[in-house]
Amino acid sequence: MRIWIARPEPGATRTALRLTGLGHDPLVAPVLAMVATDDAMPVGPFDAVLVTSANAVAALAAWAARQDGVAVPVFCVGSRTAWAAREAGLPQVRNARGDAAALARLVQGTLPAGGRLLHLAGADRKAEPAASLIAAGYAVTVHVAYAMNAVPRLPIPVAQALGDTGGRALHAALHYSRRSAETALALAISAGCGGAFRALTHYCLSADVAAPLVAAGSITHFVAAQPSEESILARLSALT
Repeated sequence: MRIWIARPEPGATRTALRLTGLGHDPLVAPVLAMVATDDAMPVGPFDAVLVTSANAVAALAAWAARQDGVAVPVFCVGSRTAWAAREAGLPQVRNARGDAAALARLVQGTLPAGGRLLHLAGADRKAEPAASLIAAGYAVTVHVAYAMNAVPRLPIPVAQALGDTGGRALHAALHYSRRSAETALALAISAGCGGAFRALTHYCLSADVAAPLVAAGSITHFVAAQPSEESILARLSALT
């Protein structure tokens, strides 16, 4: 099955390698590109750092290097982010193994209320986990470490594949964020490929990711049982 991977790099290439291993034909064509903000980091001290994307790990590592050897606990939303944090040399990494709500629960079960938390986030962020933690009595400072910029037009290989009725036609698309799914949809419509895009089988990390596709009439979609790549790949493995 030929599958469009719309997620940003470097994750897109990693996912492509795994899909190839499952016998699928991946088409790597991200619709978002990460740009670091390089804004000045907030002044601490902080009792812990929250990271909701591996994209923020570079900023986290730079910040940790300036802490004079003080190891601050790092709470990560999922396994990929936790792995990236450990690879960057962070010693106290905790993995929520879920979504932003799971991250908020992990913090509340680990740290007493009233603690000062630094959330390294993207420019396009959701209310959680900060909203739940603030309501529970924590002081949360949000620092925008990066932005995800949309590409200006539908990647040419995707437009060609959506218009192909032969052996190189697309069968499915993977979506790992709501922003990525929304952007892929908008670009396909702008390129005159909206109908072909909606006809694909869309594999989504969560119901929130799938929401804009469902609203646009994409009937055939799969929502991962857990918000993880493993859940999506398990489904795709069963189709080979």
